[in-house]
Amino acid sequence: MSPADPPPQLSLTRAVALGLLHGPAELLPVSSSAHVGLVPWLLGRPSRLGPGEQKALEVALHAGSGAGLLLILARECPGRGLGRPGRRGRAQLVALAATVGPPAAAGLLLQGPIERRLGTPAATAGGLLAGSVALVWADRAPGRRAAPEAGAVDALWLGLAQACALSPGVSRLGATLCAARARGFAPEQAGTLARGSALPVIAAAASLQAVQAARGGLGPGLARGLAAGAAAALLSTLAAARLWPPARRDRALWPYALYRAGLALLVVRRLREDGG
Repeated sequence: MSPADPPPQLSLTRAVALGLLHGPAELLPVSSSAHVGLVPWLLGRPSRLGPGEQKALEVALHAGSGAGLLLILARECPGRGLGRPGRRGRAQLVALAATVGPPAAAGLLLQGPIERRLGTPAATAGGLLAGSVALVWADRAPGRRAAPEAGAVDALWLGLAQACALSPGVSRLGATLCAARARGFAPEQAGTLARGSALPVIAAAASLQAVQAARGGLGPGLARGLAAGAAAALLSTLAAARLWPPARRDRALWPYALYRAGLALLVVRRLREDGG
């Protein structure tokens, strides 16, 4: 951006709309980041923010949804979750490291190249379709294990699944749900593990993005928009959890697979129209 160019602006209306969209999408296996990027594009209103400002917006939305998720988890599953084998603090630390380590390492090494090479609507549509196939498989996978049985190996699987969510269109929640089902956990127990393992990774990813955004520098006039987006994401996350409780969200995964496939087809259709 040259000195003569006006600084990028984020309107309060756009920030609030994206926050309202981000919250519910974060609770469902549909990829919140894909929605934040694709929905404005499909409506003919793509982002005009620079890379640093767009990164700051992503941080704000994830921070708002993460705060809402923390409140939800405290209410949904107090005292339960990942890393309780033997109820020892050391086992919890090992499980936490196994969960956070893979996505943190992948984020440090691969996030930039992935954003540059795969940050397109076509690549995002591909991720949505791949996730649909995985969700259909997970919906049919048998499982009887309970969440308190999860150990370090299960945590590593969940961490590797969350690392896959760096790819556009791949849902963090959807990937961890599939990993938990692959490890033999029952549907509701897999949902508990997926939500419980998401929070530390969201916090770590938001912190990394915040550092990167600060290094890139932000234009003036963005603070109000970022705050409004974070607040909207927080409130919409809490509202979505109340309207769509876990017992209903965990019941079946095929509706989310169908929705993801439909969104991907909309993207493909739009790309064909633009290309024609």
